[in-house]
Formats: sequence, structure tokens, C-alpha cells
Amino acid sequence: MKRFLIISAIAISLFAAAANAQTFDKKSITLDGARTVIAGAKAYAKANNAPGGVIAVVDDGGNLVALERLDGTFTAGANISVGKAKTAVMFKRPTKFFEDVIKNGRTSMVALPDFTPLQGGVPIMIDGQIIGGVGVSGAMSAAQDEELAIAGAASLTDQKPLPVSFFDSKTVSDAFAKGSVLEDGSNGENYMVHASRREKSGMSEVHTLDTDIIYVLEGTATFVTGGRSIDPKMTAANEFRGTSIEGGETRQLKKGDVVIVPNGTPHWFKQVDGAFLYYVVKVR
Repeated sequence: MKRFLIISAIAISLFAAAANAQTFDKKSITLDGARTVIAGAKAYAKANNAPGGVIAVVDDGGNLVALERLDGTFTAGANISVGKAKTAVMFKRPTKFFEDVIKNGRTSMVALPDFTPLQGGVPIMIDGQIIGGVGVSGAMSAAQDEELAIAGAASLTDQKPLPVSFFDSKTVSDAFAKGSVLEDGSNGENYMVHASRREKSGMSEVHTLDTDIIYVLEGTATFVTGGRSIDPKMTAANEFRGTSIEGGETRQLKKGDVVIVPNGTPHWFKQVDGAFLYYVVKVR
């Protein structure tokens, strides 16, 4: 009898080990985690003056965990945001992928059940596993819906702290001598730092994403903001250049002045007197 019990115990242990080998620990988002995602999206919305929206978070099965509707959002936004989050989880892709596929001609995908192929839904991942999804609807644009969703998902992701950047005086001096970028944002920051130099007037500029914070170190210049950019042309993603500005507000810049130009605002160095050196911090 004792031998039978020992053999039975071994058999049970082997069976349990085999079962464990065919399964894995599954993670899913908690209510606190969903609130963290929503808070991250709201913080990004506030920092970027997003007009509002509905932020929905679902678990790895597509079930709603938490939802928050910001003031001024249209009524249908709640259902749409939940649909985006659920689609991102069930198909394991950002919903922009499916919107692009349909735009490119595969319209039959719209017949799929419980499917919201609208930009603004992204999966939430931890340690390579999808633990849930977040969907946003009702921001300024479809692209901004997605930006808020990405920001919310990122707030829950384990991220390494960014390294401290240091530029010695010679590096900075050399950068101003030719006008160059000190920090380009390649490490994941939402800002860039330019050591800028001008010796003549330039073209009018409009940055649709970046806010420019300008600090004058040396020289004087005539700077125009607002108004209408003349003959604007796209020179890069979210960047436009024109020949000049019609209207707007004119300022005379000198050493020590600071100007903050919000994204989307036309600006133009109309006249530069000699060498004009200035820091530009671009915040996105």
C-alpha cells in the first residue's frame, strides 16, 4: 500500500509538471493600472492643449475596466473609444493599421464583428505580453486620438530612466559657431535643443507639433509671429516653410529676450543684424 501511494504521488507530480509546461502565467491590467493609463493620457492632453475626449481601458479579453469622459466630448465617443481599445487587444495591433488597410482597398474588413478600424486604439504591453488596450476618441484629430492612447499606454510600461545629457563649453561654443543641434530627441525625449545661429533673414516657419522656446544670447533681429504664412510648402513631416508672413505681430529681439512660439503658429526672422545666436528648445 505504501509503495502504491508513493507511485501515485510521483505520477501526480509528473502530470502536474507536464500541465505546467503547457501553460504560462498570464498578466492582465488591474483597475489601478487602468487609472494610471487614463491619468497618463489626460496629462498628455493637458500638456498639448487637446480639447477633450473619451479614454477607455479594457483588459486582455476586451472587457471594459475603466472609462473617463472629458468635458465637451461628443456623446458617441464612449462607445467608439471602447471599440478602439477592444479592437487593439483582440487583433493585437494598433487600430491605425486596420484603418490604413481599409483605405488601401481592403474594404471587406469592415464586415468583421466587434471591429472598430479607427485610429486611436493601442495595445498595452508589459514584458512582451498584451495585458489590455486603450482607446481614445474625441480629441482634435485622429492622429491626436492615437497620441493620447500611446501616452496612456506608455505611462504603465516599465521604462528605464533617461540619461543625463551634458555638453561642455567647447562643444556648445562649436555648435553656435556653425548653428547645430545639441539634443535631437533620439533617446525618447519629447524635446530637442538647438544651438542656433543666423546672419540673415530666413523663411517663415510653421511647426505643427513642436512648440519653440527661444532664448536670445547675442545680437538683434526683427521677429514676426502669427498672421498668415505666404506660399507655404511642406519641407518635412509636420514642417512648413513659406516666403514671408502677412500680418502678424512684430518684435525686436535682443540679448536676454525669451519668446515662446506655440505649435501651429507662423513665425519669421524678417531681419537679422549681424550674427544672431539663440537657443531653441523644441517641445513636443
